[in-house]
Amino acid sequence: MPWMRAKAQEPDEPDPHDPARADQIAALIAELRRDGIHDERVLDAIAAVPRERFVPDHLREFAWANVALPIDAGQTISQPYIVAAMTSALRLRPDDRVLEIGTGSGYQAAILAYLAAEVCSIERHTELAEIARATLRDLGIVNVEILVGDGTRGWPDASSFDRMIVTAAGPDLPAPLLAQLSPDGGRLVVPVGPHHGDQRLLLVTSDHGALRRDDLGPVRFVPLIGQEAWHPAERRPSPPNDPPKTSE
Repeated sequence: MPWMRAKAQEPDEPDPHDPARADQIAALIAELRRDGIHDERVLDAIAAVPRERFVPDHLREFAWANVALPIDAGQTISQPYIVAAMTSALRLRPDDRVLEIGTGSGYQAAILAYLAAEVCSIERHTELAEIARATLRDLGIVNVEILVGDGTRGWPDASSFDRMIVTAAGPDLPAPLLAQLSPDGGRLVVPVGPHHGDQRLLLVTSDHGALRRDDLGPVRFVPLIGQEAWHPAERRPSPPNDPPKTSE
């Protein structure tokens, strides 16, 4: 499935030939390499997806900085390092079907769409889902479908999935996601831990249904809200996912 359809450049789109923008992207890619990101396909995706289109207008000057930024509904767009580290851990293949829990701005979905055949993304905030759909549509990204709902329950009608990624932290692994993960080499990357304490980024791999957990290191994410995670009344403020960074 194609990643993007051909379209004319809109007046507010970033100029791909702007030397200042090119320098910012190059500096970010160099920083990611120094921090241990070596998957060239992931680095190509980071450079290709215009992050400034996914951040609020008043924060666009920071779009290519390696920091998390606030978006609507009290959520964040993850720092590029976290996006790159989690995406690298997925080891995406061109034919993969990917489930994302927590669409947010749509930026992570766009990165996944660059690398995989199909992305199904679930967002519980209707306003964020609508904004993300509009941004992806305006960019011509055609292989992402967004559902409004409880991401902790997965997307049973579309399963199973070769890869899964969760962009908020729950108390444990949601059982419905494990049930929808492909038993033949499926990979799930998910932060787990209390939203007011230590969180760990986990890689779960499935080998003929046998699950293995690997700890990729400390992270900080907003809480995962849903039937299989935290309930809204339990939610407490959590810092954005700046360093500490995950280790590979």
